[in-house]
Amino acid sequence: MQILWRLGKGFVKDILKEIPAPKPSYNTVSTIIRILETKGFVEHRVFGNTHEYYPRIDKLNYTRQYMRAILRDYFENSHRELVSFFAREDQLDPQDLEEIIQKIKAQRKNG
Repeated sequence: MQILWRLGKGFVKDILKEIPAPKPSYNTVSTIIRILETKGFVEHRVFGNTHEYYPRIDKLNYTRQYMRAILRDYFENSHRELVSFFAREDQLDPQDLEEIIQKIKAQRKNG
């Protein structure tokens, strides 16, 4: 998805060019794109025997859906558990946490 958002659209060969080494096979990239299409994240236009793929969902909405699934599946829908996990695992210091709190307060104040 990151590559498609950056390119805007592309054929499997275009997407493959953007993947750093070691590159997966053409068939692997094609399969992943088709899975993303089945899930509703990607669409395609037909050009002869090939398909040009493009994002069906923007990055913000994709991130929102993805993070909601992570929150639900791994953190029992608890934001507190999510933040606590990163505080423990990534050893966030109190200053980082305070900055996060200030950003949340500012966002809530602005709507």
